[in-house]
Amino acid sequence: MDFLVLFLFYLAFLLICVVLICIFTKSQRLKAVVLGGAQVCSRVIPQCLQRAVQTLLHQLFHTRHPTFIVLHLLLQGLVYAEYTCEVFGYCRELEFSLPYLLLPYVLLSVNLVFFTLTCAANPGTITKANESFLLQVYKFDDVMFPKNSRCPTCDLRKPARSKHCRLCDRCVHRFDHHCVWVNNCIGAWNTRYFLIYLLTLTASAATIATVTAAFLLRLVTVSDLYQETYLDDVG
Repeated sequence: MDFLVLFLFYLAFLLICVVLICIFTKSQRLKAVVLGGAQVCSRVIPQCLQRAVQTLLHQLFHTRHPTFIVLHLLLQGLVYAEYTCEVFGYCRELEFSLPYLLLPYVLLSVNLVFFTLTCAANPGTITKANESFLLQVYKFDDVMFPKNSRCPTCDLRKPARSKHCRLCDRCVHRFDHHCVWVNNCIGAWNTRYFLIYLLTLTASAATIATVTAAFLLRLVTVSDLYQETYLDDVG
């Protein structure tokens, strides 16, 4: 089957999935059908398998662990290994500029530095020692952040814009979210590292994509592939 036809089928499948998700989230009747289907599946699937899946999902998304750090580094290593083996050498043969080819490695180095800082840095843990100081940083609005509220877990007064992270079991100043990819909370003291990490990660991905696209275009031009023809079995 023609590649373009397959690609159109793929796009149609994605659009249908998006539409169905939108419909399911708004229709109570369809929600009931989905819940009914889930109940039927729960009766068919063995309880031991259900418990194992629930335990695994809880460990992955509701506890603090380095699994996603390892996965992130593995994926990043595979991407750069593919770039080094399949693109870098051929680009050197095609006389690409060396600084242009080395730019992804420079971005990778900077990215890994700020990735490490984001993982290791204190995001802004609230303690007895800094509680009084952090209470004065942001004003209380008495709507989302009442003035005299206390964290029932940490037994500390909650500064404005702080939140208790249930994964790390601590209150974090100017809490944004808990990122599983860095296995750490993102708060007041490591947001700058996290943003630079994201920027360098995006820049490195864009640079590799640009170099690869330029390599493919140069290859097509040098080998005159755009002038080639193909005949199938029926002519």
